[in-house]
Amino acid sequence: MNDTSPASEAVDTLSNRTFDEIAIGDTAVVERTLTADDIRAFALLSGASDPFRQDANKVTAAFLQGMVAHGMWGGALLSAVVGTRLPGPGTTYLGETLQFLSPVQSGDTLTLKVVVTARDPVTRQIRLAWHCTNQNGDRVIEGSANVIAPAEKVTLSRSALPEVKLTIQSLGMGRLLDHARLLGAIKVAIVHPCDEVSLSSVIEARAASLIDPVLVAPRARLESVVKSAGLDLSGMTFEDVPHSHAAAQRAVELASSGAVEALMKGSLHTDELMGAVVASGSGLRTKRRASHCFVMQTPAYPRPFIVTDAAVNIAPSLPEKVDIVQNAIDLAQVLGVKQPRVAILAAVETVSPRMPATLDAAALCKMADRGQITGGVVDGPLAFDNAVSSLRQRSRASSRPWRARPISWSRPISKAATCSPSSSNISEMPTPPASLSVPRCRSF
Repeated sequence: MNDTSPASEAVDTLSNRTFDEIAIGDTAVVERTLTADDIRAFALLSGASDPFRQDANKVTAAFLQGMVAHGMWGGALLSAVVGTRLPGPGTTYLGETLQFLSPVQSGDTLTLKVVVTARDPVTRQIRLAWHCTNQNGDRVIEGSANVIAPAEKVTLSRSALPEVKLTIQSLGMGRLLDHARLLGAIKVAIVHPCDEVSLSSVIEARAASLIDPVLVAPRARLESVVKSAGLDLSGMTFEDVPHSHAAAQRAVELASSGAVEALMKGSLHTDELMGAVVASGSGLRTKRRASHCFVMQTPAYPRPFIVTDAAVNIAPSLPEKVDIVQNAIDLAQVLGVKQPRVAILAAVETVSPRMPATLDAAALCKMADRGQITGGVVDGPLAFDNAVSSLRQRSRASSRPWRARPISWSRPISKAATCSPSSSNISEMPTPPASLSVPRCRSF
């Protein structure tokens, strides 16, 4: 009897077994550990529902513990064994039967065993019996398959499978948007949205019940864009101004008077909008330095993170860096992180008198120790790779990764991003574990 063990996966070639080489009782075995990404990838390829998008409490309340895989994932394992091992390349698949005996969950290690139970020399058909057991020895799937074994010997080079990276937006942006909808739409001044991208974003945000837009722009230019792009702005409020500079000034007036709660950048330049916001008579200035935050989520990193300041402050002084860090901490708390971790970035991880950025980083850490920066855990100087690697290790050890959403630049810019957020906003947000990094780029 020929037994193919999981160790054979290291072989660089794939060789089939012809019908004449196969005997009743021959076996093949493969072992796989099911991950959450396996379940999502299967859902993506098959178009089936992703169990991780469902309410875990409802699933558990029924009779299952944890998130359950699609049953046909086990059938896919069988197809892999038949196509690569027994009989291998050149096999024609005729059919199979499956019985699902117990749920398969993320984290389960399955051992699939295939046994030859019958062979027909006239048709070269092979009948296979198979079953899957989990790490506890429980049989979870069983069935049979009929195949036509190859007549000729085939040897192929084993090629590396492509790497698949999944971006699960429902676990990132979706939750933040869901929370924002519960707070109700806010009135937002859309500053000079005179291109298709800006107007489309406004329409989408309004349809999602996130904003009540006030379009501040030359009316004629808006109508031209609407006509060429085939958009519908019916029911929206307009503030007709002659040009982009006037749009920025008028939008700031609306915000200062309380007529709108936030500003959203359209197709004008950032410096044009910010120039109006920080002007001495704008009514929007506070004692704290205004700063910019990117809230980002990438497929290769396990959770969202903030990068600040990458757009507004080019060469900040130490006091300005204090405000930048505090602004980012306050934003992280508004997003639901109770005690964010702050990584002050520099080119090296040691303090050097020859590198002012490292001296500032050390000073910021000491100021956080003395209570001059509050609400977060500050560390630095750190190189970006060290900061990210350290937080990746912490996140892997965490049993409850944070799944709040990143914020897009096309979303409204709230005054809370430049001022201290209200305590009511903080208390209303969910509080996941402290696991958000706030790296500093450019001039730090």
